[in-house]
Amino acid sequence: MTDTATSSSSSSRPSPSSSSAARSAGSSSELVTGEGKTTIADAVVAKIAGIAAREVSGVHDLGGGAARAVGALRGRISAVGANHSQGISVEVGERQAAVDVQLTADYGVAIQDLAAAVRRNVISSVERMTGLDVTEVNIDVQDVYLESENDDEDDQGKSPRVQ
Repeated sequence: MTDTATSSSSSSRPSPSSSSAARSAGSSSELVTGEGKTTIADAVVAKIAGIAAREVSGVHDLGGGAARAVGALRGRISAVGANHSQGISVEVGERQAAVDVQLTADYGVAIQDLAAAVRRNVISSVERMTGLDVTEVNIDVQDVYLESENDDEDDQGKSPRVQ
């Protein structure tokens, strides 16, 4: 289920580097100044957005089922730790960024409210930390987490009840 109430499809997404929506000249956090240009990598914006999305209560995990499985496998193999940008894709221009978030919601959470909260937190965090103008944050709810589904997986390692 994709939240499309306040976002557009990626085919009609404005270019993050378009000058028509550039920051105002009086902004104190300009990335292009007379003294030089600051470039922020896509991976940096994706990591900030991923951490911001996970901070919202009701977000169980980020990414679709396959991405979560690969992330779990990567975490077991390496000592690198969590992949904070899992489930996040970004387009970053000189002054703007657009973010797509795939997530699993906790059961019982109002998905509309969750999407709005994730959107607000991602926009706030990315804009505050990078100075980029976030043009849009698209939320794609991939699944709903049920506590009982996790319990069934844990029971698989136990001995059978009857023989």
